[in-house]
This record gives sequence, C-alpha cells and structure tokens, in this order.
Amino acid sequence: MEVMFVLVGASLVVAGGFLVAFLWALRRGQFDDLDTPAMRALFESKMKSPKHRSNR
Repeated sequence: MEVMFVLVGASLVVAGGFLVAFLWALRRGQFDDLDTPAMRALFESKMKSPKHRSNR
C-alpha cells in the first residue's frame, strides 16, 4: 500500500512537470502558427546553384 502512495505522488510530480512545460510553450508562442511551416515546405522556391570556383 505504501508503494501506491509513492507511485501516485511520483505520477503527480511528472504530470505537473508536463503541465508546466505545456504552459511555458503556450506563453512563448510555440502554438501560434502551425500551418505556415508546412506550407513553406510545399511552396519553397528553387534553390540557386552555388557558384563553383575552378582551381586552375
């Protein structure tokens, strides 16, 4: 029975840590724009080829 109290306490600490991390990310704006990075990959312009220098 004592193990149950330890496990419940440990799970509450872990859950609290995840809640704090989620709230921190939410306040920092991590979830503000979820669509633009995916669209940027689809509509990315062609890359310019690098200029090669010859060593001759």
